[in-house]
Amino acid sequence: MPASLSTARLSASDRAQSWHEAVSHAFVPMTVDLLEEVPSPGAIVGHQLGPMRISRVQAGPQVVTRSRRLIADGGPPSLIISLQERGRALKEQDGRESVIQPGEFSITDTSRVFRKKIEEGFAFTSFQFPRAELDVPERDLRALTATPFSGAEGTAALVAAYLSRMAREADVLDEAVGRRAAAIALDLVALLVDDHSGGSRPRAPRSAASLERVKAHILRNLRDPDLCPSTIAEATFISVRFLHKLFHLEGTTVSGWIRTQRLERCSRDLLRPVATELGVAGIARRWGFVNPSHFSRAFRAAYGTSPRDWQLGTRPDPAP
Repeated sequence: MPASLSTARLSASDRAQSWHEAVSHAFVPMTVDLLEEVPSPGAIVGHQLGPMRISRVQAGPQVVTRSRRLIADGGPPSLIISLQERGRALKEQDGRESVIQPGEFSITDTSRVFRKKIEEGFAFTSFQFPRAELDVPERDLRALTATPFSGAEGTAALVAAYLSRMAREADVLDEAVGRRAAAIALDLVALLVDDHSGGSRPRAPRSAASLERVKAHILRNLRDPDLCPSTIAEATFISVRFLHKLFHLEGTTVSGWIRTQRLERCSRDLLRPVATELGVAGIARRWGFVNPSHFSRAFRAAYGTSPRDWQLGTRPDPAP
């Protein structure tokens, strides 16, 4: 369910304090200075999709500042991507000062000082998530904060289009689908950063923990013949692209790793008493192989002999 807050029903004298509290609660602690003698009403509507908080914000002229003192008060670092819909925003961070026009978006890192000034009524949609969720080098990210990205072309257009559509559908997505949608959004943002820093580079994304979690899920479901990249990605709340990337960094593929694990278990079971009861075809089915011919070919390719000969104790001569 969306969470919403509006200062429309408050008196003008109460709006400033209420809005300051609302902004700090929806994002991170910030100083908010309203630029109108009689503050315009403000509203924030938020949704949570997995690790990503989506907020649509509209209000009157103001300046928001994240100071060193507020940063020192604690809290995990997060990133905020803001899609500007109405009004121009002047953003400052990491030594850059840029004007973000309607139709553009920008990245803000809450772990460092920033300032945003909007001198007119505005509306934007923001996407906030923990910094640890985005697999990009710190140096590459720091080079892109307070930078306007046009949603008209290139990877920026992919990011803007996907985030906009995700925000529109946020209130009808269930928890599992929302997590998957957020994971895909993070992959697209990582692609944007890679594109602007000279192209993709192999690295260890959320890697060790994510890979172990994925492998554990695969091993728990190794007997399922329908186990495949799309079902694995959905169950572990990552994108299919990210899943393939994890195994590519290990020098293998998702299907190749699954096949190896299944063949290892088949090779062990063929030498156990259970093989007499189940037979070669039964052992293969037990570990997710639905096609006996495919199983025989895969087993011979891995072990240099047929499953039947392996069971009977016939082994290929070791290579010289």
